[in-house]
Amino acid sequence: MDKKLKVLLLNGSPRKDGNTALALHEMEKIFEQSGVEYETVQIGKMDVRGCVACGSCSQTGKCVFNDIVNEIAVKFEEADGLVIGSPVYYGSANGTLMSALQRLFYSTHFDKSFKVGASVASARRSGCTATFDELNKFFTISNMPVASSQYWNNFYGREPVEGRPDEEGLQVMRVLARNMVFLMRSIASGKEQAGLPGGEEDRVWTNFMK
Repeated sequence: MDKKLKVLLLNGSPRKDGNTALALHEMEKIFEQSGVEYETVQIGKMDVRGCVACGSCSQTGKCVFNDIVNEIAVKFEEADGLVIGSPVYYGSANGTLMSALQRLFYSTHFDKSFKVGASVASARRSGCTATFDELNKFFTISNMPVASSQYWNNFYGREPVEGRPDEEGLQVMRVLARNMVFLMRSIASGKEQAGLPGGEEDRVWTNFMK
């Protein structure tokens, strides 16, 4: 396998050096040790609006708002894996991140099948599992295998210094990154040897009212 694996990490926190960054950095160290290329984009503080359902992307394959979402789309298409990290706001992911993700996944038409996904949630105290589940839904609607760890990918602390003693959380991130590397390598190897399982030719769309 000659192709070098690539991972795109999206940091949904507005804090450049917050606990979400601390958790993702622990994963970055494993990617570097494993010879995997990675790039982290911090979007939590950017001006990202939500989808306006204009339908333009159905014709162009990109969002009508030419901002960071279209820039990320190019990186996402080239990547073998995607990591999404977010702080917890009222039991949910950061709103800017969610707007970006909804537009990113909806407006892009490239095949996301078998790109490996992983989500990470950080909180002072509670709401991590709800945010974790929320972020994973982007992967599981897109034929993307979800990488797991030895515990849910949660990281705790309010200020950055509070997250450093979360040794279990840091270990979860390292195991998550190693598992993600293994999955990406296995998928790449399987694709070379046997190909990937194909979907059905005609996509079925059923509305609940019909």
